[in-house]
Amino acid sequence: MNIFDRKHTLTDEQSKTLHALVTERFRFVAVDVETANPSRQSICQIGFAGVRDDGSILQYSCYVDPEEDFSPSNIFIHGITPETVTGSGTFSQHFQTILPILAGNILIQHSPFDCSAFTAACQKYDLSPPPWNWLDSVRIARRAWPHLKGNGGHSLKYLKSFLSIDFNHHDAGEDARAAAMIVLHAEEHTNLTFQELAGFPHVSR
Repeated sequence: MNIFDRKHTLTDEQSKTLHALVTERFRFVAVDVETANPSRQSICQIGFAGVRDDGSILQYSCYVDPEEDFSPSNIFIHGITPETVTGSGTFSQHFQTILPILAGNILIQHSPFDCSAFTAACQKYDLSPPPWNWLDSVRIARRAWPHLKGNGGHSLKYLKSFLSIDFNHHDAGEDARAAAMIVLHAEEHTNLTFQELAGFPHVSR
């Protein structure tokens, strides 16, 4: 299904995962992006982690050609280079494939960065964002573990240690899975649903 990612040929398992993410409905889908430079529109990797009713997680990520220069500081953070994304397709091309994921599920981001990055990329390519619903796993974590404020905080890096989550930070797919696991841990810890922890969904158009 990811017909634009010609350099990074999908395995059968990856194709199956992407198909499931596009066609199924999930309790929520955690989303993360990496950018090529400080501009939020310069998305160079997108990651998804779809959480089913049974708590299982489907993880998928794809590289994106941002059609912009890469900042050395950003490369240092995530290790993605212009060579990495060569032949991977632009955001505009990927958008049509992933649109059902974005439009058909409640989306979880760890801080408001990811929604703003998608919005900026849509503006860059003159695409109409879907009527998506975004919730923030930082807010959920703050409700679940308020004592962490000023005592390490609620960043992915700290929550990784606090909750003993094993993931590769600054890989979009891995960070999306980590955000999903934080939400599941918060639900188990508080005996509240993620909607109750986050409050009313914020609708971004």
